[in-house]
Amino acid sequence: MKNKLLKVHPNDNIIVALRDFKAGEQVDWDGATFELLEDIPVKHKFNEYDFKAGEEIIMYGVLVGKATKEIFRGSRISRENVTHSAGGFKVGERDTSWQPPDISSFEGRTFNGYHREDGKVGTMNYWLVIPLVFCENRNIQVIQDAMLEQLGYASSRQFAVETRKLVQLYQSGAGAEAILEADIIRDAEEIQRNRLFPNVDGIKFLQHDGGCGGIRQDSETLCRLLAGYITHSNVAGATILSLGCQNAQFQLLEDALQALAPNFSKPLYILEQQKSNSERDFIAEAVKKTFTGLMEANKTERRPAPLSKLTLGLECGGSDGFSGISANPALGYTSDLLVALGGTAILSEFPELNGVEQELINRCMSDAIAGKFASIMQAYAQRAVDVGSGFDMNPSPGNIKDGLITDAMKSAGAAKKGGTSPVVDVLDYTEQAAKPGLNLLCTPGNDVESTTGLAGSGANLIVFTTGLGTPTGNPIAPTIKMASNTVLANRMPDLIDVDAGTIISGEDTIETKGEELLEYLIRVASGEATPNAVRLGQDDFIPWKRGISL
Repeated sequence: MKNKLLKVHPNDNIIVALRDFKAGEQVDWDGATFELLEDIPVKHKFNEYDFKAGEEIIMYGVLVGKATKEIFRGSRISRENVTHSAGGFKVGERDTSWQPPDISSFEGRTFNGYHREDGKVGTMNYWLVIPLVFCENRNIQVIQDAMLEQLGYASSRQFAVETRKLVQLYQSGAGAEAILEADIIRDAEEIQRNRLFPNVDGIKFLQHDGGCGGIRQDSETLCRLLAGYITHSNVAGATILSLGCQNAQFQLLEDALQALAPNFSKPLYILEQQKSNSERDFIAEAVKKTFTGLMEANKTERRPAPLSKLTLGLECGGSDGFSGISANPALGYTSDLLVALGGTAILSEFPELNGVEQELINRCMSDAIAGKFASIMQAYAQRAVDVGSGFDMNPSPGNIKDGLITDAMKSAGAAKKGGTSPVVDVLDYTEQAAKPGLNLLCTPGNDVESTTGLAGSGANLIVFTTGLGTPTGNPIAPTIKMASNTVLANRMPDLIDVDAGTIISGEDTIETKGEELLEYLIRVASGEATPNAVRLGQDDFIPWKRGISL
C-alpha cells in the first residue's frame, strides 16, 4: 500500500485511515507529527487538530456532522463524539458546465443486444410471469416449478436434485449401497445446455405481497411499476395472473402500459382465475400461453447496438468507509464515460443524498428539474419526521461499525456514484428515464426496493457497490457487484464481480477502474459474461409502498 492515510478533499478536517492504527502511534501529516490518542481501525477517521464542541466536521468537502464535545487531535471520529448534521439547500444559480472524460477508447464500440420495436435495446431477453395480487403467488410458484428445469432454465439453487433416478434404481431392485452412490445432482451449466429456447435468457416470476389491501395508491403504484417491467428493453413479453376481485385491476395495468408505450406490441397474456373452470384449467392455460410466448420470444437474436442504448442503474448497499473513496467514485467515472457516449445513468436512493442536495441542484439542467428534486427531497424528509424517524437514522449498524457514522457522511460518499455530469432529469418512483444523461430517481435507500425501482425505470444493467457484501440482484437487470475493498473481494468471490480495492492499494486509479468496469459491462450486455448475482439466481423484487422506507 503506497499510502496509509487519505484526506479525500482539500477542505476536509478529518483523515481516513487506510490501515489499522494503534493508540500511541506517531503519524506525519501536512508537515506535522502527532500521536494518535486511541486505536483508529481501518476505514475510520481521526481529526488533524483539536475540535471544540459544536465545531463542524467536513468530509468530501461538505458538512457531515458536528462535534458533540471537545475532541483532541488524533482521536477517532465516532458516534460518541459526533452527531449528524447536513447543509441546507435552495434552488438558485446553477453551473452545468462539464468536462467529459476521454472516451476515445470506447467511441464506435458496440454490444450485442436484443432490439425491440420501440427502438430500445435489451441486454437480456426474458419472459415474465406476474401476479397482479399476492393471492396468485402460489399459482406462480406452481408454474415456476413446472416450467423452469424442464425447459432448461436453472432455478435459484443453481442445481437440480433428480430424485427420479433413485426411484428408478429402487424399482430395478437396487439396494441401499447403490442408492447412496448414485449421482443425482445436475448443475446449472448442464441444465442450461439443454435449454429449449436458446435466445430466451430466462423466465422470471415476480412474486410480491401487494395488489390488494393497504391504500389504493399502493395498487396504482404497483401497476405502474409492473408496466415498467413489461415494457422494459430486457423483456420479450409477459403472462399476467389476476384473481379478479383485487384492487390492482387489470385496467390499472392497461392504463399504465398505454401511458408508457402507446404502441405496445409485445405478447401479453392475461388470465383471471375467478373466470376459470378450475385451478387445474387455470394453471394449464397459463403454462400453455407462456410456452407460446417463449416460442415467439425465441425468434429475437442478439445484434450489434451502440453503447448509447445502455441505461445503467447506480446502486450501493452494505457500504463501508472505503465505498466513497474507491468503488463509488469508480462507478461515477463509468457513469461519466457512458453519459459522454450518449448513454443513460440513473442515480437512486434519495435518503442517501442528504447533505449533497445543493451540489446536485447546481448540476441540474433547468430550474424546473432542480425544483422537482428539491421538492421531492423536502417532502420525503418531512414524511420521515412525521413517523418519528429521519434521514439521520439511515446508517445501519454495519455502516457505523465500518466508519460511516452519520447519514451525511454516508450520503456524500454514496453520491459519488453519480460522477460529475449534469443532471438531465429528476424522476419520481416508477417514472421512466427517457433522456440520455444522468437522471435522479426517487427510491428508498433499502437495497432491494431501490434496485426494483431502477429496473422499473428502465435500467438494463445495474452496478451495485458494496463494502460489506450483499447477496442481492434483480430479476431482469443484470446486477454487477463491485467491492470497495480487496478483503471483501477475496472473502466473497462468489458474490463479487469487480474489485475496486485496488484503488486503495494504489494498483489502480479511479479512472482505470472505471474503464475496466465499463469493459466488463459491455461483455455482460453482450451475453459474454455472467455476473454472480445472475448466476446465483438472486432475483429480488420488492415494490415500494409509498409509506416511509429509509
